[in-house]
Amino acid sequence: MIKNISVRDIRYPLGKGAGSDAIHRDPVYSYAVTQLIDDSGIVGTGLAFTLGEGNNLVCEAAKFYAEKLIGKDIEELMSGFGKTFNELSNEQQFRWLGPHKGVVHLALASVTNACFDLWAKKKGVPLWKLLIDLSPEEIINVVDLSYLEEELTKEQALSLLQENLSGKNERTKILDKGYPGYDTSIGWFNYSDEQVKENVRKSVAEGFLAMKLKVGSHNEQDDIRRANIVREAAGDRAKVMLDANQQWTLPRAIKICKELAAINPYWIEEPTHPDDVLAHKVLSEEINPVKLALGEHVPNRIIFKNYLQTKCAGFIQVDALRVGGVSEFISVSLLCRKYNVPVVPHVGDMGQLHQHLVLFNHISLGHEALFLEHIPHLQQHFVHPVQIKNGLYQTPQNVGSSCDLKGI
Repeated sequence: MIKNISVRDIRYPLGKGAGSDAIHRDPVYSYAVTQLIDDSGIVGTGLAFTLGEGNNLVCEAAKFYAEKLIGKDIEELMSGFGKTFNELSNEQQFRWLGPHKGVVHLALASVTNACFDLWAKKKGVPLWKLLIDLSPEEIINVVDLSYLEEELTKEQALSLLQENLSGKNERTKILDKGYPGYDTSIGWFNYSDEQVKENVRKSVAEGFLAMKLKVGSHNEQDDIRRANIVREAAGDRAKVMLDANQQWTLPRAIKICKELAAINPYWIEEPTHPDDVLAHKVLSEEINPVKLALGEHVPNRIIFKNYLQTKCAGFIQVDALRVGGVSEFISVSLLCRKYNVPVVPHVGDMGQLHQHLVLFNHISLGHEALFLEHIPHLQQHFVHPVQIKNGLYQTPQNVGSSCDLKGI
């Protein structure tokens, strides 16, 4: 039974230039940390990610949600968590502040993720193990498919899960092999050309076969120059992704993306405003066959549905710390599986949580094991930091979701 709760505002300043992009020039990587403590002393830890100011607001909202779980048994709670998620996400006191977006939804992510962590710890297994051992019916019970029914009913989702039982044992080989990663830290926005070039060489030497550069400069020639530096240093075999962090208007995005196509980018990420689904549709048609990666700032499954319906997303970057936590992440993954669009999560949590979720996506849902973003800045703060060898995420063996932070 959940006996106590704790919500903490934890912030970590970064080194010079680290984490910078076209919009966030001096980010402070921050977590709204929810802890659910049961009567046996087990602590479930959940995170939501922000970049500094406002993190305290997320914590205040998370406390409101977490207090509603006091007195509940974690097994009973998780056996029908989809219903609980629906009730919390539509909480009348908060719905005007969302719905299903912004501070209140980030807060719900922190609390939801704490529930999944506590559940896995109670069972004594890593989160990925808990999730892949769930039956199709049990998976359906932890998600909320409301507002998706015209695209994915519970019956259709159940059928999809049952169909993907075939080949599940073969896909478990990924646990021994390791899940591929890609390196985002080669090209933060504030890094010099020489630093970018050196970082690319180092990344290739460490076994990464894919990497991402931040673009979105006021002078588009800076982006083109830097993109060519990365392509030249990485070689033609490497996958190079470009991330504009929503910086461009649609007309400018069309022009710049066509020029950037010369370096053969694997994708162009967040080229324009994240709420403008139709602009992305137009852009995807204009720059085809270059693909778009979308989702870092998409807050809920409904907008992801719209992106999939318009067929403009080549890759979906749903983040379990941005949507309403693990539960909504799974809802989006199910929807993407129907559309056969790869899920490549945005990693605001340094991969700690998502390393579990991509294993579930691959093993249980049949998603391609493409790769997972790797950002190392906060690894030293975690009790069980991610392990990368030769560009591969090593399968975590600790119980829970790997989100426990040192000193709290």
